Amino acid sequence: MSEEVQTGLIRISDDVVATIAGLAALETPGIAAMSGGISEGLAKRLSGKNVQKGVSVEVGQVEAAIDLRVIVNYGSKIQEVCRDLQENVRDAVENMTGLTVVEVNVKVEGVAFREEETTAIVEDPHRVK
Repeated sequence: MSEEVQTGLIRISDDVVATIAGLAALETPGIAAMSGGISEGLAKRLSGKNVQKGVSVEVGQVEAAIDLRVIVNYGSKIQEVCRDLQENVRDAVENMTGLTVVEVNVKVEGVAFREEETTAIVEDPHRVK
């Protein structure tokens, strides 16, 4: 985003928008994590640039488009979680930056299973060993 005001120019970098979107995504119930993917890890190693995991943005003068790659919690209703995710990310980016978010695309790349609680086995003191 780039805005001309009386005192100068205001610019919001793609990385800032990606960070806001990523944090809003992780705060959404049902989202277990962001998915980085292989190509993103390679791009980070080659460029040395800190790429926001699972988030890519395209920021114009007054608008932004956001793509998210996520992992949802097992048992969640994926459609509902993704709708909530789109709304949360749109609200966060618009409120913090003043940009108009034209689209929030979500790609579900995995399902996270909860780790089963392990119960300790209590040994019977009367049992022969």
